[in-house]
Amino acid sequence: MENNETERLLVEIGRILAQDTEYPLDGTLLYARLDHAYVAPAIFKHLGNQILYRWPDLDVLGDALLELWEAQDSEPRWAEMEYLINGGKFSATYTYPDEIDPDDDDTFDRRDRIVRKYFGDKPIVYPDSFPPDDVDQPTYEL
Repeated sequence: MENNETERLLVEIGRILAQDTEYPLDGTLLYARLDHAYVAPAIFKHLGNQILYRWPDLDVLGDALLELWEAQDSEPRWAEMEYLINGGKFSATYTYPDEIDPDDDDTFDRRDRIVRKYFGDKPIVYPDSFPPDDVDQPTYEL
């Protein structure tokens, strides 16, 4: 999978993550699950005594992640990626489907464990509402 296209896309993902200037880039973790026509990224910022969840821009980041996933020319493709920015550098770790315990099917619990692997056992702060772009979306009473 390591080729010029992969390297270009990994750098592009770092550039996309750097667009969030509200918090430092250092200590940023992107955890993403991917499959055919499916991408589920989550961004976390290490803020010392807590970890902050940041809303990903699915239009931009989702496309870059899917391009990276599709750039792998062998099967099976990876199912998860952990992309850490620390000390001004990034590292990317891929997890393949056969490396994921089928009994570990709670995506959110698994994601939280991976975040703690990098940042320790600190509280993860999630926003109370959807990102501002979604505020004007219609809502429906059921």
